[in-house]
Amino acid sequence: MLKSGIDLRTSLKLPKVGKVESYLHGVIEEKGVAHLTLLDPENVQAEVMRNLVESAESQGTDAFLVGGSTIYSREAYDEAIKTIKSSTDRPVIIFPNNVNAVSRYADAIFFMSLLNSLEWWFILGAQVHGAFLVKEYGLEAIPMGYIVFGSESSVAVVGRVYPIPIHKPNIAAAYALAAQYLGMRVVYLEAGSGVPEPLPSDLIRTVKRVVDLPVIVGGGIKSREQARDVARSGADMIVTGTLAEREVCSLGSVIEGIREGVSLRSRSQDLSGKQLR
Repeated sequence: MLKSGIDLRTSLKLPKVGKVESYLHGVIEEKGVAHLTLLDPENVQAEVMRNLVESAESQGTDAFLVGGSTIYSREAYDEAIKTIKSSTDRPVIIFPNNVNAVSRYADAIFFMSLLNSLEWWFILGAQVHGAFLVKEYGLEAIPMGYIVFGSESSVAVVGRVYPIPIHKPNIAAAYALAAQYLGMRVVYLEAGSGVPEPLPSDLIRTVKRVVDLPVIVGGGIKSREQARDVARSGADMIVTGTLAEREVCSLGSVIEGIREGVSLRSRSQDLSGKQLR
Protein backbone atom coordinates (compact mmCIF):
# COMPACT_ATOMS: atom_id res chain seq x y z
CA MET A 1 0.00 0.00 0.00
CA LEU A 2 1.06 3.56 -0.61
CA LYS A 3 1.95 5.56 2.45
CA SER A 4 -0.03 8.70 3.05
CA GLY A 5 1.69 11.89 1.99
CA ILE A 6 4.01 10.38 -0.65
CA ASP A 7 4.36 12.70 -3.64
CA LEU A 8 4.61 10.42 -6.68
CA ARG A 9 5.91 13.31 -8.74
CA THR A 10 9.16 13.19 -6.80
CA SER A 11 9.59 9.42 -7.12
CA LEU A 12 8.52 8.84 -10.72
CA LYS A 13 10.40 10.06 -13.77
CA LEU A 14 7.46 11.05 -15.95
CA PRO A 15 7.77 11.96 -19.65
CA LYS A 16 7.88 15.69 -20.29
CA VAL A 17 6.53 17.70 -23.18
CA GLY A 18 9.58 18.72 -25.18
CA LYS A 19 10.71 21.97 -26.73
CA VAL A 20 9.22 21.39 -30.21
CA GLU A 21 5.87 20.15 -28.91
CA SER A 22 5.70 23.14 -26.56
CA TYR A 23 6.50 25.43 -29.49
CA LEU A 24 3.63 23.95 -31.52
CA HIS A 25 1.26 24.40 -28.58
CA GLY A 26 2.38 28.02 -28.35
CA VAL A 27 1.73 28.62 -32.05
CA ILE A 28 -1.76 27.13 -31.73
CA GLU A 29 -2.43 29.29 -28.67
CA GLU A 30 -1.24 32.42 -30.45
CA LYS A 31 -2.54 31.91 -34.00
CA GLY A 32 -5.34 29.37 -33.58
CA VAL A 33 -3.84 26.99 -36.16
CA ALA A 34 -0.24 26.05 -36.96
CA HIS A 35 0.82 25.53 -40.56
CA LEU A 36 3.29 22.73 -41.31
CA THR A 37 5.09 22.32 -44.63
CA LEU A 38 5.80 18.71 -45.60
CA LEU A 39 8.77 18.03 -47.86
CA ASP A 40 9.65 14.66 -49.39
CA PRO A 41 13.40 14.23 -50.06
CA GLU A 42 12.56 11.71 -52.80
CA ASN A 43 10.85 14.47 -54.78
CA VAL A 44 13.08 17.50 -54.17
CA GLN A 45 16.75 18.08 -54.98
CA ALA A 46 18.97 19.77 -52.38
CA GLU A 47 19.26 23.18 -54.05
CA VAL A 48 15.54 23.28 -54.80
CA MET A 49 14.86 22.18 -51.23
CA ARG A 50 16.75 25.19 -49.88
CA ASN A 51 14.71 27.58 -52.01
CA LEU A 52 11.44 25.90 -51.02
CA VAL A 53 12.27 26.18 -47.32
CA GLU A 54 13.23 29.83 -47.52
CA SER A 55 10.09 30.65 -49.51
CA ALA A 56 7.80 28.70 -47.17
CA GLU A 57 9.27 30.41 -44.11
CA SER A 58 8.91 33.86 -45.66
CA GLN A 59 5.22 33.12 -46.35
CA GLY A 60 4.54 32.20 -42.74
CA THR A 61 4.87 28.45 -42.27
CA ASP A 62 5.45 27.46 -38.64
CA ALA A 63 7.45 24.21 -38.95
CA PHE A 64 8.71 21.67 -41.46
CA LEU A 65 7.91 17.99 -41.70
CA VAL A 66 10.29 15.70 -43.59
CA GLY A 67 9.08 12.37 -44.90
CA GLY A 68 7.34 10.42 -47.60
CA SER A 69 5.76 7.06 -48.28
CA THR A 70 8.96 5.61 -49.75
CA ILE A 71 12.43 6.48 -48.42
CA TYR A 72 15.26 4.32 -49.72
CA SER A 73 18.47 6.20 -48.89
CA ARG A 74 19.31 7.08 -45.27
CA GLU A 75 22.22 9.24 -46.47
CA ALA A 76 20.04 11.30 -48.83
CA TYR A 77 17.46 11.67 -46.08
CA ASP A 78 20.07 12.94 -43.62
CA GLU A 79 21.40 15.40 -46.19
CA ALA A 80 17.89 16.71 -46.89
CA ILE A 81 17.30 17.36 -43.19
CA LYS A 82 20.65 19.12 -42.85
CA THR A 83 19.79 21.28 -45.86
CA ILE A 84 16.46 22.27 -44.32
CA LYS A 85 18.07 22.95 -40.92
CA SER A 86 20.65 25.22 -42.51
CA SER A 87 17.93 27.20 -44.29
CA THR A 88 15.50 27.93 -41.44
CA ASP A 89 15.18 28.42 -37.70
CA ARG A 90 11.76 26.74 -37.70
CA PRO A 91 11.58 23.25 -36.12
CA VAL A 92 12.26 20.30 -38.41
CA ILE A 93 10.16 17.25 -37.52
CA ILE A 94 10.54 13.75 -38.93
CA PHE A 95 7.34 12.35 -40.42
CA PRO A 96 8.54 8.74 -40.67
CA ASN A 97 7.44 6.08 -43.10
CA ASN A 98 9.68 3.43 -41.54
CA VAL A 99 12.72 2.87 -39.33
CA ASN A 100 15.14 4.15 -41.96
CA ALA A 101 13.54 7.60 -41.68
CA VAL A 102 14.96 8.15 -38.19
CA SER A 103 17.67 10.81 -38.45
CA ARG A 104 19.90 12.30 -35.77
CA TYR A 105 19.80 15.71 -37.48
CA ALA A 106 16.13 16.59 -36.94
CA ASP A 107 14.66 18.45 -33.94
CA ALA A 108 11.87 15.96 -33.24
CA ILE A 109 9.99 12.97 -34.59
CA PHE A 110 6.29 12.22 -34.76
CA PHE A 111 6.52 8.83 -33.04
CA MET A 112 3.39 7.52 -34.66
CA SER A 113 1.25 4.45 -34.99
CA LEU A 114 -0.82 3.91 -38.15
CA LEU A 115 -3.91 2.97 -36.20
CA ASN A 116 -6.02 1.59 -39.04
CA SER A 117 -3.30 -0.47 -40.71
CA LEU A 118 -3.87 -4.18 -41.26
CA GLU A 119 -0.13 -4.71 -40.85
CA TRP A 120 1.32 -5.14 -37.35
CA TRP A 121 4.57 -3.54 -38.52
CA PHE A 122 2.99 -0.11 -39.01
CA ILE A 123 0.97 -0.26 -35.79
CA LEU A 124 3.83 -1.22 -33.45
CA GLY A 125 6.59 -3.19 -35.19
CA ALA A 126 8.55 -0.31 -36.72
CA GLN A 127 8.16 1.63 -33.48
CA VAL A 128 9.76 -1.20 -31.47
CA HIS A 129 12.64 -1.41 -33.94
CA GLY A 130 13.20 2.34 -33.99
CA ALA A 131 12.71 3.22 -30.31
CA PHE A 132 16.31 2.79 -29.18
CA LEU A 133 17.53 4.71 -32.22
CA VAL A 134 15.32 7.66 -31.27
CA LYS A 135 16.73 7.49 -27.73
CA GLU A 136 20.33 7.21 -28.93
CA TYR A 137 19.95 10.25 -31.19
CA GLY A 138 18.29 12.29 -28.43
CA LEU A 139 15.32 13.08 -30.67
CA GLU A 140 12.25 14.60 -29.09
CA ALA A 141 9.51 12.01 -29.59
CA ILE A 142 5.95 13.31 -30.00
CA PRO A 143 3.50 10.36 -29.65
CA MET A 144 0.91 10.48 -32.42
CA GLY A 145 -2.06 8.48 -33.61
CA TYR A 146 -2.09 8.42 -37.42
CA ILE A 147 -5.39 7.73 -39.19
CA VAL A 148 -5.41 7.35 -42.97
CA PHE A 149 -8.52 7.65 -45.15
CA GLY A 150 -9.10 6.37 -48.66
CA SER A 151 -7.36 3.43 -50.31
CA GLU A 152 -5.59 4.77 -53.39
CA SER A 153 -2.94 7.11 -51.99
CA SER A 154 0.66 5.94 -51.60
CA VAL A 155 0.45 5.92 -47.81
CA ALA A 156 -2.73 3.84 -47.90
CA VAL A 157 -1.17 1.26 -50.20
CA VAL A 158 2.23 1.06 -48.48
CA GLY A 159 0.66 1.12 -45.01
CA ARG A 160 -2.03 -1.46 -45.92
CA VAL A 161 -4.77 0.60 -44.33
CA TYR A 162 -8.23 -0.61 -43.46
CA PRO A 163 -10.40 2.02 -45.19
CA ILE A 164 -12.44 4.29 -42.92
CA PRO A 165 -15.51 5.77 -44.63
CA ILE A 166 -15.13 9.55 -44.67
CA HIS A 167 -18.90 9.97 -44.33
CA LYS A 168 -18.98 7.98 -41.07
CA PRO A 169 -17.26 10.51 -38.80
CA ASN A 170 -18.02 8.64 -35.58
CA ILE A 171 -15.75 5.79 -36.71
CA ALA A 172 -12.87 8.21 -37.18
CA ALA A 173 -13.69 9.79 -33.82
CA ALA A 174 -13.52 6.38 -32.13
CA TYR A 175 -10.03 5.79 -33.55
CA ALA A 176 -8.95 9.25 -32.39
CA LEU A 177 -10.36 8.73 -28.90
CA ALA A 178 -8.59 5.37 -28.67
CA ALA A 179 -5.34 7.20 -29.51
CA GLN A 180 -5.99 9.62 -26.67
CA TYR A 181 -6.71 6.86 -24.17
CA LEU A 182 -3.55 5.03 -25.26
CA GLY A 183 -1.57 8.09 -24.21
CA MET A 184 -0.83 9.65 -27.59
CA ARG A 185 -0.62 13.43 -27.58
CA VAL A 186 -1.53 14.26 -31.20
CA VAL A 187 -3.98 12.86 -33.75
CA TYR A 188 -3.30 13.17 -37.48
CA LEU A 189 -6.18 12.81 -39.95
CA GLU A 190 -4.65 12.00 -43.34
CA ALA A 191 -6.53 12.18 -46.64
CA GLY A 192 -3.40 11.19 -48.58
CA SER A 193 -0.88 12.96 -50.76
CA GLY A 194 -2.23 14.43 -53.99
CA VAL A 195 -5.90 13.64 -53.35
CA PRO A 196 -8.35 16.02 -55.05
CA GLU A 197 -10.20 17.17 -51.93
CA PRO A 198 -9.46 17.52 -48.22
CA LEU A 199 -11.39 15.58 -45.58
CA PRO A 200 -15.00 16.67 -45.01
CA SER A 201 -15.66 19.41 -42.47
CA ASP A 202 -18.14 17.25 -40.58
CA LEU A 203 -15.51 14.57 -39.99
CA ILE A 204 -12.97 17.08 -38.65
CA ARG A 205 -15.55 18.75 -36.39
CA THR A 206 -16.70 15.40 -34.99
CA VAL A 207 -13.18 14.27 -34.14
CA LYS A 208 -12.34 17.64 -32.58
CA ARG A 209 -15.46 17.55 -30.40
CA VAL A 210 -14.57 14.10 -29.06
CA VAL A 211 -10.85 14.37 -28.27
CA ASP A 212 -8.84 16.69 -26.05
CA LEU A 213 -5.75 16.49 -28.25
CA PRO A 214 -4.34 18.70 -30.99
CA VAL A 215 -5.75 17.51 -34.32
CA ILE A 216 -3.59 17.66 -37.45
CA VAL A 217 -5.28 17.53 -40.86
CA GLY A 218 -3.43 16.89 -44.12
CA GLY A 219 -4.06 15.89 -47.71
CA GLY A 220 -5.88 17.65 -50.53
CA ILE A 221 -5.51 21.19 -49.16
CA LYS A 222 -4.44 23.19 -52.17
CA SER A 223 -6.44 26.43 -52.11
CA ARG A 224 -7.25 29.34 -49.83
CA GLU A 225 -10.88 28.24 -49.63
CA GLN A 226 -10.03 24.66 -48.69
CA ALA A 227 -7.60 25.81 -46.01
CA ARG A 228 -10.21 28.20 -44.63
CA ASP A 229 -12.81 25.42 -44.38
CA VAL A 230 -10.42 22.98 -42.69
CA ALA A 231 -9.33 25.60 -40.15
CA ARG A 232 -12.91 26.66 -39.50
CA SER A 233 -13.84 23.00 -38.89
CA GLY A 234 -11.49 22.78 -35.92
CA ALA A 235 -8.07 21.63 -37.13
CA ASP A 236 -5.24 22.69 -34.82
CA MET A 237 -2.48 22.07 -37.37
CA ILE A 238 -2.74 21.95 -41.16
CA VAL A 239 -0.20 20.25 -43.41
CA THR A 240 0.49 21.05 -47.05
CA GLY A 241 2.99 18.96 -48.98
CA THR A 242 2.25 18.47 -52.68
CA LEU A 243 1.41 22.16 -53.09
CA ALA A 244 4.66 23.21 -51.41
CA GLU A 245 6.70 21.07 -53.81
CA ARG A 246 4.83 22.10 -56.97
CA GLU A 247 3.73 25.69 -56.31
CA VAL A 248 5.47 26.98 -53.22
CA CYS A 249 4.47 30.54 -54.06
CA SER A 250 0.86 29.52 -53.34
CA LEU A 251 1.56 28.69 -49.69
CA GLY A 252 0.92 32.28 -48.66
CA SER A 253 -2.62 32.06 -50.00
CA VAL A 254 -3.22 28.82 -48.11
CA ILE A 255 -1.90 30.37 -44.89
CA GLU A 256 -4.15 33.38 -45.42
CA GLY A 257 -7.07 30.98 -45.79
CA ILE A 258 -6.11 29.38 -42.48
CA ARG A 259 -6.19 32.76 -40.73
CA GLU A 260 -9.61 33.47 -42.25
CA GLY A 261 -10.88 30.11 -41.02
CA VAL A 262 -9.61 30.80 -37.49
CA SER A 263 -11.41 34.15 -37.51
CA LEU A 264 -14.66 32.56 -38.69
CA ARG A 265 -14.34 29.83 -36.07
CA SER A 266 -13.85 32.39 -33.31
CA ARG A 267 -16.92 34.32 -34.42
CA SER A 268 -19.02 31.13 -34.43
CA GLN A 269 -17.83 30.26 -30.93
CA ASP A 270 -18.61 33.77 -29.69
CA LEU A 271 -22.08 33.61 -31.22
CA SER A 272 -22.75 30.20 -29.67
CA GLY A 273 -21.64 31.49 -26.28
CA LYS A 274 -24.01 34.46 -26.51
CA GLN A 275 -26.92 32.23 -27.51
CA LEU A 276 -26.26 29.94 -24.53
CA ARG A 277 -26.29 32.91 -22.17
